[in-house]
Amino acid sequence: MALRDTDPVEVGGYPIEDRLGSGGMGVVYLARSASGRRLAVKVVHGQYADDPEFRTRFRREVAAARGVSGAFTAPVVDAGADAPRPWMATLYIPGADLGTHVRRDGPLPLPRLLELAAGLTEALRDIHRVGVVHRDLKPANVMLAEDGPRVIDFGVSRATETLTADPLTQTGRVMGTPPYMSPEQLTSPRDVGPASDIFSLGSVLTYAATGRGPFDSDSPYETATGVVEATPELDGVPEELRPFVAQCLSKHPKERPTPDELLALLRGEPLPPTPPRAAAVPVPVRARRRRARLLAIAAGVLLAGVASGLALWLMGAESEAGDLPGNWRAWEAKDLRDRKEASGPYGGCVAAGTGLFCAGDDVKAARFSLATGEFGWSLPIDRTPGEWGDMEGRVIGVSGGRVFTYRNEQVDRDEAPVPYYAIQALDARTGKELWTTPTQHGEGAEPPVPDAEHGGTVWTDAGVLTALGAKGDDYALLRSDTGKPRWREKLPSVHCRVRGAEGHGYLLCADSTRSTRVSRLDLTSGRPDWTVTVPHAGLELLGQASGRLLLGHDVVDDSPRRISALDLATRRVRTLPAEPRSDEATPTVSGGNLYFTYPNGDVRAVDARTGRERWSVNSVVESPGPPLASGSHVYLASVSGRLAALDRRTGEEKWSLPARGRGAGMTVASETGAELTLVGDALYVPYGARSVYSIDVRNP
Repeated sequence: MALRDTDPVEVGGYPIEDRLGSGGMGVVYLARSASGRRLAVKVVHGQYADDPEFRTRFRREVAAARGVSGAFTAPVVDAGADAPRPWMATLYIPGADLGTHVRRDGPLPLPRLLELAAGLTEALRDIHRVGVVHRDLKPANVMLAEDGPRVIDFGVSRATETLTADPLTQTGRVMGTPPYMSPEQLTSPRDVGPASDIFSLGSVLTYAATGRGPFDSDSPYETATGVVEATPELDGVPEELRPFVAQCLSKHPKERPTPDELLALLRGEPLPPTPPRAAAVPVPVRARRRRARLLAIAAGVLLAGVASGLALWLMGAESEAGDLPGNWRAWEAKDLRDRKEASGPYGGCVAAGTGLFCAGDDVKAARFSLATGEFGWSLPIDRTPGEWGDMEGRVIGVSGGRVFTYRNEQVDRDEAPVPYYAIQALDARTGKELWTTPTQHGEGAEPPVPDAEHGGTVWTDAGVLTALGAKGDDYALLRSDTGKPRWREKLPSVHCRVRGAEGHGYLLCADSTRSTRVSRLDLTSGRPDWTVTVPHAGLELLGQASGRLLLGHDVVDDSPRRISALDLATRRVRTLPAEPRSDEATPTVSGGNLYFTYPNGDVRAVDARTGRERWSVNSVVESPGPPLASGSHVYLASVSGRLAALDRRTGEEKWSLPARGRGAGMTVASETGAELTLVGDALYVPYGARSVYSIDVRNP
């Protein structure tokens, strides 16, 4: 599954390689440890991270998973339950999950069904022995590993010793996935115990044997009702396994066998008689009264939107259909700081937590709510008049409740103003200044922005990497909490620039008119890890894709602009065969591909690995800004707010939106669109004069 531009480069020090999936709680990534082991890293959605109840549930998930041995589950390697976006890393289990396998290859044959039944039963025995109830056993949470099935994702588990006094069950929330939930999960959540997982085991095995659940219905409410009161549909379950499944699906928890009893049943041993098992066929308990209660629970939970199991299942969350910030709605907003009519556009925005932070013409930074667009605060880039006023503000990065931007003031010297630049950290909630660190100043000084011609500043995984000193002769890594340098080094020459890609820092140094030295920096010391000389001058770092740094060439002596690719593994450099075709082409790296955009709306997609053109189209977007690629689409916008979504594979236009009326005519035709921001399925589009709108890309 392709990574999105909004996905992190690394989590907890583990480099991210791929996106494995997404659900109600968060996103799961494929990562790699320092020793080379592959990990599955689960990161909580940003909109939930500030919910104390949710954090409590996540801490329990970590504690529950750590308590299980790992013989039948994915063992926990590391976790950051108190991080700004909590995360947990488990050993990656290669192979397909049960749901994917059955949808792709059909139901399992009897030998594999018996192996699955034994493996899952052993897993539940292991889980229950440490006092944990999984509470969300379903096909998507069963990995078919080479050495047997593994149970993953303790997303809604809880310790059994807290079942009777758990505040998380007193809010009316129903946790789980209804087709695989037990009756007590739907009717009396506080009574859920280990036997609930046994019921889910019966439903999972039915699905594995038939491709459907034992209570499936066209109506989700009828499915949930069937779990409580209907006789399970077991046609298609092999005779050899049917008694096992039927016992698991007993309606009353006390009628269900324990894992040890189920393993004995698989060995052909009879179950010991007990009073609850006297009935040959499970009998619904108070079925008619439960039906009314169940429908009331289901409807109330769905309308309230608080049941991560039922609500997300009804909306198709397992297929990643819906991924929006909490309480999001389509919105349109404008920054009218100082009650004056805004004149210039934003250059782009950065999302973090519950806020969208934008900067642009004369705006240092402004905050909007991700969910509603409510305007929070805005600060000007320059408070003094003069030659260096009305500059382009830039958000360098956002982390730990801080927004990093830059300040431009002026100092009078010899009766002439000179610029004085500094990097600032602002409180993300209020815009209050937290610290300020001076960078360059005086004649010829460059602002601390990513694309400065000399010096430069970028956000890295370790903090703010920037040029320092009056002339920008040094470079340093600033601590995000204090602004103090962790280390400070001299730039190798005055022709060096600080650049960044995928959270890493680089130096690009022009040796002569014929070559450029590219050095990757060790962010713990500031010294280069390696240096490669690229036989081209005037290179600019465009980004990273397919394990390669893509470097754009300046036009020299009327030679055509080209793109060089530096392989990060082999350090070899090659020139890509695709040419920009025109000096007006703007190259952008997004979602693993290279795109060229042109003022007339043309867009070309180039494979970053081979350099071959994948497609070329003429879009409806004039002077498009940088393309933003998701897993399925490429989004383009103009400064007037016109928006188009192209098929990522073919370039075919899937839909488009017209320019926005307000502010659309207040910009000049030569301006290009701003950078777009995608948070799940919510797209944020800066346009016009200090304006932004947000849409759901599934329903534009």
